[in-house]
Amino acid sequence: MSRREAKDAVFEQFARIGKALASPKRLELIDLIAQGERSVDALAQAAGMNLSTASANLQALRHARLVTTRREGTKVYYRLAGPGVADLYLQIQRIAESHLPDLAAARSAFLGPEDTEEIGRDELWRRIQDGTVTVIDVRPAEEFARGHLPGAVSIPLDDLGDRLGDLPPGTDVVAYCRGPYCVLSRDAVRMLRVHGLPARRLSDGVLEWRAALLPVESADVA
Repeated sequence: MSRREAKDAVFEQFARIGKALASPKRLELIDLIAQGERSVDALAQAAGMNLSTASANLQALRHARLVTTRREGTKVYYRLAGPGVADLYLQIQRIAESHLPDLAAARSAFLGPEDTEEIGRDELWRRIQDGTVTVIDVRPAEEFARGHLPGAVSIPLDDLGDRLGDLPPGTDVVAYCRGPYCVLSRDAVRMLRVHGLPARRLSDGVLEWRAALLPVESADVA
């Protein structure tokens, strides 16, 4: 092999990662898997794909060594292949935000108007430690079980309307979900405000919280 061919082979390996991520649906699957290990069935349902399409996209991510699997009976579960994959996904978001002007319009169309107040993770972490805030996790319960902010209470968005009475009166409420491109916490804050409850949303989510090396609890210790 010539040196030119060897160099091409090196860059071909780099390109495997780019090829695996060159799909909106695969990036959405990465976003979902970053919340915690999930079965193929659960990922397909959450991403709005049929099972065969989800499986094909997951296999592409697996061949690029971005995700790993384990089998439990007849079910196959996927998880990220280490924290570096999460860091790569977050960096893709940051680069898109700084280089792609079309993202702002797409983001606005998806998330809706900027009518909800947010709180940064450092301030929220201080208030959690001070015990001056009620934190609610409005993601699906299985995502909460795989990792959540310290002291957070699991109230999935679909259940929030029926569980307003579970919120302690007279305390500030902060809702959070998967991250800055997740609509769940925004919808939760809008609902709480309609009912006269002071509420804000975390500016990002669990993935960014982990990346900042802040503590995360699991169902075993919550």
